Amino acid sequence: MLKIMSIAGARPNFMKLASIVRAVEQHNNTSSGPVINHIIVHTGQHYDQKMSDSFFVDLGIPQPDINLEVGSGSHASQTAEIMKRFEPVLLEQCPDILLVVGDVNSTIACTLVAAKIEYPVGHKRRRPIIVHVEAGLRSFDRDMPEEVNRILTDAISDLLFTTEELCLSYLQREGVAEDKVHFVGNVMIDTLMQHVEKADLSIIREQLGVDRSYALVTLHRPSNVDRLETLEPLVDCLEKIAKRQLVVFPIHPRTKNSLQTFGLYQRLEDNQDIIIAGPLGYLDFLNLIKNASVVITDSGGIQEETTVLKVPCVTLRENRNARLL
Repeated sequence: MLKIMSIAGARPNFMKLASIVRAVEQHNNTSSGPVINHIIVHTGQHYDQKMSDSFFVDLGIPQPDINLEVGSGSHASQTAEIMKRFEPVLLEQCPDILLVVGDVNSTIACTLVAAKIEYPVGHKRRRPIIVHVEAGLRSFDRDMPEEVNRILTDAISDLLFTTEELCLSYLQREGVAEDKVHFVGNVMIDTLMQHVEKADLSIIREQLGVDRSYALVTLHRPSNVDRLETLEPLVDCLEKIAKRQLVVFPIHPRTKNSLQTFGLYQRLEDNQDIIIAGPLGYLDFLNLIKNASVVITDSGGIQEETTVLKVPCVTLRENRNARLL
C-alpha cells in the first residue's frame, strides 16, 4: 500500500484536489499496482463554510480526514500555526508522499515541515517525498505573497508537476534539475470541465435577482482591500461601472470587513445596480462566471477559468516588480 497525504487550505486547492481524488479512485478501481491510501488534510486556512466545506460537497470530494482548524491571521502567524499543528499529524501518519497544490500559505507551511521532518526510527522512509502540483508558475513580482510561497515550495520539493511547458524553462533558470519536473497539465481546469454542465443547473442568478447582463466582481488581495487608499478608488470604479451595467459582487469576508471598517460598504449596499452576495459554493460561482459579460477580479485562478470559458476578464492587480523573460 502507498500512503499519500494531500493538503488543502483555500478555495483553489479544493478545486485542484478534486481531480486528484478522482485519479486516485480510478487507480484503486482499475490498476493492478499498489492500492493508494489517500489522506486529505484540511488546514482550515479558509474557514468560512461557503469558502470551504461546501466545496467538498459541490466537487464530490470526501470530507477531510484531518482538519487543523487554523483560521485566519497574518501571513506569519497563519503559516506558523499551520506548521505547529501539521507536524504531529505528519509524525503520526508518516505518509510516503506529501502532495501540496498551488501557492497559498498552507502549501509552503506543510512543505517546510515535511522537508525537515524525521520519521520515527524503523520507518521505511526518513521523510515523505514532497510533490508540488502547479509548480513553476512565476509572476516575477516578489511583493506578491503567493510568488514567495511558490518559489520556496519549488526549491524544497522533490518532484515538480507543471501546468504548462513554459514552467520548465523558469525552473531551469532557477537551477532545478530537469528530471525533477513533469508536465502534467492543469488539474484545476480538469475539475472545471468536469463540472461545467452541472453548474448550468444552478439557480443562483434567479436567487440573486440577476435579470440582465452583468459584470462579475471578486476582490480579496490584501494589496487591494486592506488599505483605504487602494480600496476606495476600486469602489468608485464599481459605482461607475454600475451606471452602465449591473454588477454582481460576491464579497470575500476579508473584503467585507475592510469595506465596513472604512465606511464604504453602505455605498455599495445602497446602489440598486450592485448586487452584493456572500461567498458562494463552487457550482453557483462557476455558473456566474460562465454567464457574465465580463469578470473583474484579482484572483489568478479565476483568470484561468475565464480564459477556458472564453469570458472577458479584467485583472485588478499591480505588478510593481514584474518583468518578462
